[in-house]
Amino acid sequence: MTAKGRQLLEVALAAGFTVFVGISFVMDVPVGRQMGWTFGVTLWGMMKLLPCAFILIALFDVWVKRQTVEKHFGKGSGIRGYLWGIVLAGMTVGGLFVAFPMAYSLFRKGAKLAVIFAYVGFAGICRIPMTMFELSFMGPTFTAARLAVSIPLVIATSIVMGRILERRGYEVTE
Repeated sequence: MTAKGRQLLEVALAAGFTVFVGISFVMDVPVGRQMGWTFGVTLWGMMKLLPCAFILIALFDVWVKRQTVEKHFGKGSGIRGYLWGIVLAGMTVGGLFVAFPMAYSLFRKGAKLAVIFAYVGFAGICRIPMTMFELSFMGPTFTAARLAVSIPLVIATSIVMGRILERRGYEVTE
C-alpha cells in the first residue's frame, strides 16, 4: 500500500469512528456512547500528560551529554546499563507513550540496542507508581516474584534482540 493510500485509509477509519460515535449519541446506542466517552477520557489524559513529557525528553536531549549516555548506557556499560535502564524506566511517567521517544533519544546519544530494548521492557513492568499499586493489591510476595521473573527475562530477550540486530547492521532512521 502506498503512503497516500495508507493516509486515506487512516482518514476514512477516523471519519467512520467519528460518524459511528456521533450517531450513537443521537440514537442513544450505549456501546457507541461508551466508546466515545472512553476515547474522550483517554484523549484528555494524553493531552495533559504528553506535552510535559515531551518537554522533559527535549530537555534530556539538550542537557545530557552524549558521553554520559555512552558511559552509562553504551557498549561498555555492561550490567550497569541495564540497572540504569531500570532506574530510568521506574521514573518514566506515561508508560510506553513516553518510553519510545525517550528510547529514541537514548539511541541517538549512543546507547546500545540491547539496553534500549531493556529500557522499553522495564518501562512496561518497573514503573514505581504501577509497582506500588500492585503491592497494595497483590502483596509483596507476588510483586517480588513478578519482578524477579520479569527483569531477567527482559534482560535476556533484549540481549538476544540487540545481538541479532547489531549483526544485521540495523540502523534507526529519522
